[in-house]
Amino acid sequence: MSESRFEQGMKTRRSVLGDAHVDRASAGITEFDDFFQRYITENVWGTVWENPVISKRERSLLTICLMAALGHEEELAMHLRATVNTGASRDDIREVLMHVAIYAGVPAGNTAFRIAKQVFAEIDHKKADQQGETQS
Repeated sequence: MSESRFEQGMKTRRSVLGDAHVDRASAGITEFDDFFQRYITENVWGTVWENPVISKRERSLLTICLMAALGHEEELAMHLRATVNTGASRDDIREVLMHVAIYAGVPAGNTAFRIAKQVFAEIDHKKADQQGETQS
């Protein structure tokens, strides 16, 4: 029996965003938004992100551009964090944020660069903490 789109979507969502994020998001689902969350999991993660025409790295970069251009700061930060799982490098991200600044405007680019620096600092700090724990 093949996996359902929901099951595949959850697997993809976890591989991109990480278990901790998906677990937090799932814990917050209520009767009010259950249908919406299922829709996102099946269609965004189980269909769009699973289409093999472009890679998860490319999808990640596209999503970062769109979130930055549209001013969706929380989603931008979430997808910047996800790059540790998608293979997009900081050089890749810098280049796509330059595109955002040119095509969506300097204010959108400024905000995106600020958020990226904050996210990268968090990632670096967490990585340093983990390395310190393993050396102890």
